[in-house]
Amino acid sequence: MRAKIKAPGKKLFNTAIDSLGPAKIPTKLPYHTLPLDASVTFHLDSENFEDLYDQNAVPVSFELGGPRENLYFDSSKAKCAIVTCGGLCPGINDVIRAIVMEATHNYRVPAILGIQYGLEGFIPSFNHDVRELSPERVSDIHLFGGTILGTSRGPQSAEEIVDALERMNISALFMIGGDGTMKATSKVVAEVTKRGNKISVIGIPKTIDNDINFISQSFGFETAVFKATEAIQCAHTEALGANNGIGLVKLMGRESGFIAAHATMASKEVNFVLVPEVEFRLDGEGGVLPALYQRLKDRSHAVVVLAEGAGQHLLTSTGKLDASGNPILGDIATLLRDEIASYLKAKDMPHTIKYIDPSYIIRSVPANANDKVYCGLLGQNAVHAAMAGKTDMVVAKLMDRYVHIPLDLVTQKRRKLDVRSGYWSSVLESTGQSDLYGMIPGKNQGN
Repeated sequence: MRAKIKAPGKKLFNTAIDSLGPAKIPTKLPYHTLPLDASVTFHLDSENFEDLYDQNAVPVSFELGGPRENLYFDSSKAKCAIVTCGGLCPGINDVIRAIVMEATHNYRVPAILGIQYGLEGFIPSFNHDVRELSPERVSDIHLFGGTILGTSRGPQSAEEIVDALERMNISALFMIGGDGTMKATSKVVAEVTKRGNKISVIGIPKTIDNDINFISQSFGFETAVFKATEAIQCAHTEALGANNGIGLVKLMGRESGFIAAHATMASKEVNFVLVPEVEFRLDGEGGVLPALYQRLKDRSHAVVVLAEGAGQHLLTSTGKLDASGNPILGDIATLLRDEIASYLKAKDMPHTIKYIDPSYIIRSVPANANDKVYCGLLGQNAVHAAMAGKTDMVVAKLMDRYVHIPLDLVTQKRRKLDVRSGYWSSVLESTGQSDLYGMIPGKNQGN
């Protein structure tokens, strides 16, 4: 399949999926199967993918996920490996379990190895053991948060990773992780291709921030929003309990404010939500502080939600990077608390601020029911793709269909909340903060 899409006058995208070679082995699966290149066409616009800009919806064909009529691997002689990388996220164990169950029970794969502690597990100098994953070992792991394989951050040598794959005689590698992991997956694919190896490499996007390009909702996001909403409700209760009470909640979202925005609309109690995509101002016309002061005068309480990456333009850059190569963020929560306190003190307004940061609780909980279903289907479709010889791709859900997306599409950039969209307009309608500086592009942004 060589499907390409282009918004008029814009960049060309290739949605073709690479294959290791001809699939010649008829599947033994007893249920409905698909031709190797089965595809589905969607009509997408800038609400789905911002690089389509404001063009009319354009048809885009993606390869369908699901079991194939013919396989590349003789699955009864294949060997698989699973690795989990980056931060924790609800649902990782569910994905691991789904891969193991699908590969073992339906494809009769004789061996599935779990690589411990992320990409470090491939590197001999770290001396991490490899775990054999059987249905018995993973049967109940979906009841728990985290990952039974452990995880780590930071790059490792693609050459050493592929050396390890060769030593272990791996046929298919499943890499579960976020934006950085998907970029590492691309490097592993390149090294596998360079050596002429026949190893299927399948990415399963994982990011609690929901910021992977071209994927409208990553697994674990719904669970994260649910737990974030609980934290916001607690902040609202605290705010109501004091005169001029302020509940301040910091949520995850380095470069993308999806959790903060979604939880805001779910809770219905948020008065101000601050996200990385909007360069708001604190004081002056359209400033957050005067608006908060007026809110307290009118209602005697307020709830403020901010994503961790919001307001970085107000802080001095640390100039440092974390193990994954991301800039270490400034502490917007401390800045905002201090600025609120100073501003209200100058206005002679007594107040209390209750600060809640539920980040590590949110990312560590088990997945909810909907995310469990989602994770299970991602794991199953990843195995279907690998056994058919697909590679250099991720499995994803797009408009309720499971599809294959090339790695180079999801690694081009991070997905961000589109402040020109109807979605963001709905957030502003929920909070009533549309008069704040920067909230509506082009409005209230004069000097």
